[in-house]
Amino acid sequence: MADKKKYTKKKPINKFSGKNPKKSYLNKETNIIKDEEIRLNKYLANAGICSRRDADKLITDGFVKVNGKFVTELGTKVKKTDIIKYKNKLIKSEKHVYILLNKPKGVLTTVSDDRGRKTVLDFFRNKVTERIYPVGRLDKDSTGILLLTNDGDLTKKLTHPKYNKKKIYHIFLNKELEQKDAEKLVKGIELEDGFMKFDTLAYPDPKSKKDIGIEIHSGRNRIIRRMFAELNYYVLKLDRVYFAGLTKKDLKRGKWRFLSEREISNLKKGSYE
Repeated sequence: MADKKKYTKKKPINKFSGKNPKKSYLNKETNIIKDEEIRLNKYLANAGICSRRDADKLITDGFVKVNGKFVTELGTKVKKTDIIKYKNKLIKSEKHVYILLNKPKGVLTTVSDDRGRKTVLDFFRNKVTERIYPVGRLDKDSTGILLLTNDGDLTKKLTHPKYNKKKIYHIFLNKELEQKDAEKLVKGIELEDGFMKFDTLAYPDPKSKKDIGIEIHSGRNRIIRRMFAELNYYVLKLDRVYFAGLTKKDLKRGKWRFLSEREISNLKKGSYE
């Protein structure tokens, strides 16, 4: 009697197990981390040097070297392993970070101070490794929310005059604001650097005309203080409570936090206005 032929059931191949190199999604050919190329202008923007548009000018003007050679052609692509220098200084492309600070009084909105005074960057020493910069400014005596990032493109979008990003301030004056002066501030007044007006003016406390809420789009230096000074008022306290969709809710004075993915997306899309 002939021996019966033995049949063994074939074990199905798990395409994620790596046992079938033709179907595996984790085989040696596909499981490779590539040194991806990116445009040089984006590399410069990621390093916080400037926006991509401004980076194009730096490139064509001959300020950028790649692996020891000046590069002036737009659209040039580089790898993260390349040696990139701007004005002979080595730069490194970094991941973008976005931070919201509730700035206290007496702190400078700058990256450094030759007189040794405290700056907003002092809050992040040994805590944030990326080179961040303040977006816009708050003067030394002003408080409130301040955005810091190394995203050059977003910084330009939020600070360039043509984009007119809304800001809201809470202000305390040295004396009651007269109705005629309130109307002037909303209609507009002429300053040494041109015409300026508040978008809206309101009183958070109906019992006090010293307590003022201001909405404005301009980013001119000390513009609110100068406008009140023009009408003989002195600003005792100036607190920014809103900027480009961001508020200081649950953020105590002198504290900071990273933005959420949703907040970052809204900033980039401008969907907060």
